[in-house]
Amino acid sequence: MNPLMMNALILAQDSIAAADDVAEVSSAAGWGIFLLVIAIMVLPFVLGGVIANALKMKDLSTRISLVLLALTLGATPFVLTQFRDGGQLKDAIRLGIDLAGGTNMVFEVDKDEAKREGKEITPVLMDKMVEKVKLRVNPTGTEEVTVRRVGADRIEVIVPGADAERVAKVKRQIVSLGNLEFAILGNSILHRDEIALASDPVNVHDNYIFRGTDRTEPVAMWRRSAIKEGTPKVTRGRVDSNVHTRNAVDENGDPLLDDQGTPITEFLVIIRKQRITGRYLIGVRETITDRGLAVGFTFNERGGYLFGQVTGEYQHRDGAGYENHLAVLLDGTIHSAPTVNGVITTTGVIEGNFTQEEIDTLVGVLSAGALDVPLAEEPVSEFTVSALLGEEVQRKGFSAIIIALVAVFVFTLVYYLKTGFVACLCLAINIVLVLGAMSLIDATFTLPGLAGLVLTIGMAVDANVLIFERMREEQTRGSSIRMSIKNGFEKAFSTIVDANITTLLTAIVLYYIGTDQIKGFAVTLFIGILTSMFCTLYIGRLVFDVLESKRWLTDLKMMSLIDPQGIDFLGKKKLAAVISLVFIVGGLAAVGMRGNEILDIDFRGGSMVTFRFDGETPTTDEVRAALEPEFGEDITLEQLTQNKDNKSTKLYRLRSVESSMTKVSSKIKTAFQESTYQLVQQHVTFGDVKSIEAEDQDAEATATENQVNVTLSEAMAPVSLAEGAADFLEKEMNYTEPEGLITGVAVDSNDSKVNEISLTFASAIPAADVDRVLTGLKTALEKDPHFEEVNTFDKSVTGDAKLAALTAMAFSLLAIIGYLWVRFQRATFGLAACAALIHDVLVVLGLVAIGAMLSGTPLKAIFMLEDFKINLPIIAAFMTIVGYSLNDTIVVFDRIREVRGRNPALTESMVNTSLNQTLSRTILTSITTLIVVLILYVIGGEGIHGFAYCLILGILVGTYSSIFVASPVLVWLMNREQKKVAST
Repeated sequence: MNPLMMNALILAQDSIAAADDVAEVSSAAGWGIFLLVIAIMVLPFVLGGVIANALKMKDLSTRISLVLLALTLGATPFVLTQFRDGGQLKDAIRLGIDLAGGTNMVFEVDKDEAKREGKEITPVLMDKMVEKVKLRVNPTGTEEVTVRRVGADRIEVIVPGADAERVAKVKRQIVSLGNLEFAILGNSILHRDEIALASDPVNVHDNYIFRGTDRTEPVAMWRRSAIKEGTPKVTRGRVDSNVHTRNAVDENGDPLLDDQGTPITEFLVIIRKQRITGRYLIGVRETITDRGLAVGFTFNERGGYLFGQVTGEYQHRDGAGYENHLAVLLDGTIHSAPTVNGVITTTGVIEGNFTQEEIDTLVGVLSAGALDVPLAEEPVSEFTVSALLGEEVQRKGFSAIIIALVAVFVFTLVYYLKTGFVACLCLAINIVLVLGAMSLIDATFTLPGLAGLVLTIGMAVDANVLIFERMREEQTRGSSIRMSIKNGFEKAFSTIVDANITTLLTAIVLYYIGTDQIKGFAVTLFIGILTSMFCTLYIGRLVFDVLESKRWLTDLKMMSLIDPQGIDFLGKKKLAAVISLVFIVGGLAAVGMRGNEILDIDFRGGSMVTFRFDGETPTTDEVRAALEPEFGEDITLEQLTQNKDNKSTKLYRLRSVESSMTKVSSKIKTAFQESTYQLVQQHVTFGDVKSIEAEDQDAEATATENQVNVTLSEAMAPVSLAEGAADFLEKEMNYTEPEGLITGVAVDSNDSKVNEISLTFASAIPAADVDRVLTGLKTALEKDPHFEEVNTFDKSVTGDAKLAALTAMAFSLLAIIGYLWVRFQRATFGLAACAALIHDVLVVLGLVAIGAMLSGTPLKAIFMLEDFKINLPIIAAFMTIVGYSLNDTIVVFDRIREVRGRNPALTESMVNTSLNQTLSRTILTSITTLIVVLILYVIGGEGIHGFAYCLILGILVGTYSSIFVASPVLVWLMNREQKKVAST
C-alpha cells in the first residue's frame, strides 16, 4: 500500500484488551466460515470426479462438478437453516406480511427538537423523511417493507415476519439521525482562544461555544464519547495529553456520572466555517482493516477539498511535541479520535471496534443520508400484525401453486416423453437455484410473488420447447440422435439468448430506476432468467450428452399435435388491426369511466382506525365479512396484537379510501349493530370544574382558567382529548383559532395513554362555554365505537413513485430497441417489438377495467370476475406480461432473420413461413403457462385472483400480438425503409 493510501486510513484508538477479545472471536468465526467455504467449493469437484469416473466419462468431470457446485450453493441456505438454527427447510425463505404477518410501528417526529432547530414540519419534509427511512430499512428493495406517511407528522413502518432482534435493528436504523461529521479536537497549544471562550459560561449555550452573545456561528462544541457495552470508545488516556477536556456537569453545576459512577468526560471539538459533514458523501461501504470491520467512505470533490484542507493543516509535524486528533462524530458523539498522520482527501476509513450489526446499521444509515428532523426514539404504537391473508386464503393459494407446478411437470412429461424427463429435471434444479439465491439475498416472498415464481418456471419450459422443436426438425431431416441433440441446442441458442438478454435489460433498468416494489420484482426476474438459462443450456445439454453417450436415450420420440402448413397470417392483418383498435379504445374508455375507482388502496391512501371488541373477539374473516357490505371490497384489514403488562390484547386496524371519519365511524357501528360481538365503547365522567389562577398574567392580572379532571373507561392520549375539545370549539361554537386554548395533561401517570386527564380551559373561554364543550365532548366520545387510533395514511405508491415506474418502463423499451438494433442490424426489429409490448399493456389494462365493470352482471359467476383494482401484485403481473410478450416476439423475429438470410427485403411470404415454423412452439409455451395461471385463477383464492386474471389475459394477448401485431409492424417498417432507399 502506498503512503497516500496509508494516510487515507483513519485509525481508531481502541483499547488493546477490546481488540484482543474481538480478534479472538473473529478468528474463531473466521476459521468456521473459511472451512465452510472450502467444503462448499471443494466437495462438489471431488464428487464430480467420482461420478465422472463411475460413468467412464472423465471428460465431463468439470461440467458435472460445476452443476454440483450450483446445486450446493442453492441448497446451502436451507441446510444451514435446518442444522445451524434448528429450523425447518421452509424457514430459509422469508415470507411477506400477507403470509407471515410482522410488526407494525408508527414513529412520530420529535416536535420539540424540530422546533429548537427551527424546522417546520410540512408534507414535503415528511415525504423526504419517508424516502430516507425506506432507504435505511430496505436498501435493495427486495424485502417488501412498507414505509408511508401517517397523518401530518408520523411515519408507519411495517416489517414482514420480523422477530424481536430484527425489529430492534430496524428501530435503530429508523431513529438514528445519521449525522456524520469530521472535526479537530481542541488542542491546548493551537486553540487557546477557543479554550478561553469555553471557560466562560456566558459564551456557552446548549454545549456550543459562541463569541459573546452573538449566537449565529459557534466556534466549538463540547462532545462526549460514544459508549459501547458501558465503556467509552474514546477516553483521555487514548488521546494526546494536550487535547482539551472537561468533566460534564448538569444545570446546577453538579458533576455528571456514568453507570459505574465515573465522571463523564467531554471533549472540546473545534468548528470550522466549512463543516465537513455527511452531505459530501457519495459512497459508503463495509470494509476490513487490520483492526477488524470498518466503514469505508468516499467524498465528492468539494468534500475531498475540505477534508484535504483540514488534514493538511493539522497533519503530524516532526518535533512539534504534540499530536492532532480528528474527531469522527456520529449523531453528536465521538466514535473515534485518530491522529492525523498525513493529508487525506476523498477516501478514508472509519474504524471503531464495530460489530457486524453496527456496520450494517451504520452503512445503511449513512447511505440513506441524515434525517431532516429527528424521530422520537420509541414508536408511538407498536403492534404484532397477523397475516393479512386468512388461513383459508393461504391454503387455497398454496394448493393452487402446488397443483400448477405438478401440472407443468406432467404436461412436459406426457408431451415430450423421454426428453420431457430432462426438461423436468432442469426445472426442478431451477426451483432449487432460484429459491436458494432469493434466500441468500434475504428477499421476501409474498403469495403473488410465489405464484409469479411458479409462472417463471412455467415460462422456463419455453427454452426447452425451443430446443425440442429444433430437435424434432433435425429428426425430420434424418439426422442421428447425437446430431439432433447438437444442432437442436446450437440452433436454439441464439434465440434463447436474445429473448433472455432483452428481458435481463428490462430487469436491470427496472431495478435502478423503479420503486421499491418494482425493484423486488426486478431482482426475482433477473435471478429467474439467469438460473433458467443455466439449467436449460448447460445442465440440459450435459444430461442429454450423458444419456446419449451411455445409450440410455435411444430415440427422440415426442408427441406432435400441432403441424401448421401455409397459414396466411399476414393476410389477416387488417382484421387484426381492427380487433386491436376496438379493444384498446374500448378498454381505455372503460378505464376513463372508472377513474380513481380502478386504483386500489395502495395508490389512493385514505383513513385508518383501530378498534377492538369487548369480551369475545371475532376472527379476521368474520370482521371482514361484516365490514365489506358497508365499505366494499376496497379495504385492508389487519389483526393487531399488543402485549402490555404480560397481557395480550387483540385489535383490528381498518384502512379504507373513505376520508370522512364521521362516515367511517358510522359504517363500522352499522356493520356490528346486529352482531353478537360488541365493539368497545368509551364512557366519560367529569369532576368538578375548578377556577385556577392563570399562569400567564401579562394581559390581565386577575385572569383565571377553568380546570376539570376527566375519567375515561378507555385510555387516551391527553393531547388527543384536548384536540377533540378544541375541534368542538371550532366546529360547533365558531371559535376561529382554538389551538392552544385547551390543554390536557395526565393525572399521576407518565404513560402515553391514560384513563385520567386534566383539561385546562384558557381564560378566553367563558364558564358557560366550558360546560357546553364538556357536554358535547361526552356525547361525541360515547355515541360511536371507541377507536384506539384515528388517522389518515398516505398511499404506498406516491406520484413520484408512479413517475419512476413509467420512467423505468420507458428506459426499458429504449434498451430493448438498442439491443435488437445491434443483434438484428436494424432498429425496426426493436421498434416492432416495443409496439407489441405497448399494445399488450394497453389491451390488458382495458380488459381489467372491463372485467371489473362486468363483475356486477351475471357474467361474474361464469368467468369468476370481481371488482379488480390496480394494486402492487397486478403491477407485477403487467411487468411479467411485458417479459412474456417480449420473449414470444423475439422467438418469431429470430426465425424471421433465419428465413430471410441475406435477402435485403422482407416479404410477407417470409414472415408467414417463420410464423408457421414457430407456431407449434408458440402454442405449446402458451398452453404450458396457461395451465399454470388458469389453476391459480380458478382455485388460488382472493390473494392471487387479480394477479392470475391479468396473466391469463397477458398470455393470450401476448401470443396474439407476436403474430398479428409485431410481425405486420415489422414488415411495414422494413418496406417503408426500402421505399425510401428506392426513392433516393
